[in-house]
Amino acid sequence: MLNSLRVTALAAALLTATSLGASAEMVYHRGNAADPETLDQHKTSTVYESHILRDMYEGLVSYSAEGKIIPGVAKDWTVSEDGTTYTFNLREDAKWSNGDPVVAGDFEYSLRRIMTPETGAKYASVLYPILNAEAVNKGEKPVEELAVKAIDDHTLEIKLASATPYFIDLLGHQTGLPVHPATVEEFGSDFVKAENIVTNGPFTLAEFIPNAHVKVTKNPNFHHAADVKIDTVYFYPTEDRGAALRRFQAGELDSNNDAPTEQVDFMKKELGDQFRVAPYLGTYYYALNHESEGLDKPEVRQALSMAIDREFLADEIWGGTMVAGYSFVPPGIGNYGEPAYADYKDMSIIDREDKARELLEAAGYDESNPLHLRINYNTSENHKNTAVAIADMWKPLGVDVELINTDTKTHYAMLRDRGDFDVARAGWIGDYSDPQNFLFMVESDNDGFNYARYSNEEYDALMDEAATTVDLEKRAAILKQAEAIFMRDLPFIPLLYYSSMNLVSDKLQGFEDNLLNVHLSRWMSVSE
Repeated sequence: MLNSLRVTALAAALLTATSLGASAEMVYHRGNAADPETLDQHKTSTVYESHILRDMYEGLVSYSAEGKIIPGVAKDWTVSEDGTTYTFNLREDAKWSNGDPVVAGDFEYSLRRIMTPETGAKYASVLYPILNAEAVNKGEKPVEELAVKAIDDHTLEIKLASATPYFIDLLGHQTGLPVHPATVEEFGSDFVKAENIVTNGPFTLAEFIPNAHVKVTKNPNFHHAADVKIDTVYFYPTEDRGAALRRFQAGELDSNNDAPTEQVDFMKKELGDQFRVAPYLGTYYYALNHESEGLDKPEVRQALSMAIDREFLADEIWGGTMVAGYSFVPPGIGNYGEPAYADYKDMSIIDREDKARELLEAAGYDESNPLHLRINYNTSENHKNTAVAIADMWKPLGVDVELINTDTKTHYAMLRDRGDFDVARAGWIGDYSDPQNFLFMVESDNDGFNYARYSNEEYDALMDEAATTVDLEKRAAILKQAEAIFMRDLPFIPLLYYSSMNLVSDKLQGFEDNLLNVHLSRWMSVSE
């Protein structure tokens, strides 16, 4: 009997110890908008892929919890006086998850791979400032002419075609993350499979089950592994924002990187500080076709912009999850200062309506002779409500509006392929925190994003001048001149600045709101 009691006690002790050991594992359940199309950093094109890739890999630079660029594999770097040669000094304790050292040659290989046309990189253009990058990517020069060179194992040299003050920010994009050369050579496109993958970031891939989850686990070879508190991260695809909210309320998700806009009031009331709304590096706008009748007149474009009550859109249509926007470059962006706001920003809406009516009448339009416009928008209840509200704001001025709705794919194909439209809804989220990433969109040779078919030689010349100006203050002043022309000519009407919406549990520590909405799991922890 005594022995039996001892065995029972021993079994209970072992069970308790096992339970304690199991509970010691820290797991982060992370909602992530959608399944990744790929985990190949050179073929990626979406934000939800970037969240996973930045957890698994570390580039020359990385991001702090506050969304600021910090040293990554490169412990420091120097820039030549003319701003065209970057020399990176790599940390000596950087390792791949299989124990191999991370060396400069890995970055030389990786940057060549993304520029090789056969790779089919969707976002290779992010790195076009590298000397010969565009020519290599288009098959006009051999990959060996890409100006990236491993001087030795711990020194990497990158030469640029011209000074690019935001180049370090570009390296923070997921396209700048390295691949493990030997693994890519051995497995080809299958290097991304869990059984093959070798990573150099805080985590490595354990499994990817489509429509279920991506599981990553702590990489013990990461140079700061001792500071990484989380052992396992599950990334769940949460395209259904309402369902994600319910999962979050049930405690199944520790965070989700979006929220249902139609339930903003409910979330503010029921979730309190767990519903996080923060400024985001993006602008919601209407593109104006400068070839459309009426819209070819600058005074008409100004009148249309003046008459829009942006505060109403932000507060009533978007429930306070957007901010009224009076510039194309969003405030808070790096290397710039204050944007070039519209000169009517501080006028009352009544005064703006009166001025807009005067401008339209001078152009020959009023209620007896209305301006006929079509607003195209992609499917979304809030896009529809925004269009309806703007149509109502324009109607008293003598503007007759027809609304045209199509699915997102069709809508953007129409814009990209120079389809027939007058006014079209669009939005832009910056890839890096620099005004150039917004203002470049309407350069006359930018066929992909210049939906307005805008062409202005003075604007193009200022953008070219800024591209070769190393001094950041002088460059900012030049770009400000370009944005002032933008706000005068209005190829796009800026309407709103985006805000990020995150659901963040009280149990999750280290999640910091930031302009880029970048959140590496390495900075976080989950409490019981």
